[in-house]
Amino acid sequence: MSAPGRDRVVVTGSVAFDYLMTFPERFLDVLVPDRMHRLSVSFRVEDMRRVRGGCAPNIAYSLARLGARPLIMAAAGSDAREYRDWLASAGVDVSLLKLHDDVLTASFFCTTDADQNQVGTFYSGAMDRARDLSFHDIDRDTVAMAVVAPNDQQAMARYTEECRQLGIPFMYDPSQQVARLECDELLAGMEGAGIFIGNEYEFGIIEKKVGLDQAALLTRVPVLIVTHGADGSTISLREPPAGSPGSIEVPPAKVEATELDPTGVGDAYRAGLLAARLAGVPWDVAGRIGSVAAVYALETIGPQPRAYSLAEFRARYEANFGRGDAAEVARLGA
Repeated sequence: MSAPGRDRVVVTGSVAFDYLMTFPERFLDVLVPDRMHRLSVSFRVEDMRRVRGGCAPNIAYSLARLGARPLIMAAAGSDAREYRDWLASAGVDVSLLKLHDDVLTASFFCTTDADQNQVGTFYSGAMDRARDLSFHDIDRDTVAMAVVAPNDQQAMARYTEECRQLGIPFMYDPSQQVARLECDELLAGMEGAGIFIGNEYEFGIIEKKVGLDQAALLTRVPVLIVTHGADGSTISLREPPAGSPGSIEVPPAKVEATELDPTGVGDAYRAGLLAARLAGVPWDVAGRIGSVAAVYALETIGPQPRAYSLAEFRARYEANFGRGDAAEVARLGA
């Protein structure tokens, strides 16, 4: 729970436009395992959509929907003015979203197959300017939490160091950048983090790079969260509260739509979990709130879920997990 007066969440990370394409078959059916060292393949897609994306806006948008006060600190290009105005209208503080007229906004080109597997490429663009932004330009006394999400590598290193210097609790979320970050960068990033989060594939890369399994990583961070896609998530606590388990298995919420898009689902989960924790909700319920937030994103084409009210969100939580947590879920936005 945040201290009185400290209720803002500073969200850093990429700001991007996502170009989303659908491949109606399975990638596995057209890939030849013993020819992967000379990969040359193309996929004919059925459609393409250009949508607003990027980890920072994705997380901040869902935080705002759930009653939190997100502030984006990020860099975008000359083509993001309308995007910035839309975020502001959705309740996101964009005063530190810096636009650069001489470069375009980062772009993510992603193809999703029939099994919801994805292949993507990323153009960094204005994101490289994020390294020039600083937590020292923010009133520390108003900040409850920071999110260090995938971004320019130098920016991520700067932000984690500044959070440590300023005593700002932070979630370390290297996710899409784990392939590029070196061992020492990953270890430095998680140092002092309150939460370390990623999906199971990303943690496989992390474990290989740093030579530490999840149990060893938990000796370095108090909370380790691994997301498992359709199988939910696992929240591991180094020092669980009395009477609570050290490992919490969080089930996924039920899907109610037929047209699905996994882009941004993990960001929505992070937002739900953080909004709940900042409202003083215990970890198990916070994880389930994250699951409900995630499924809203899954059911929306694009990385940001459709607008929903807190009353609708609470009703959906109840439909998935019963009424036993009603008092805890009611803290959202209170």
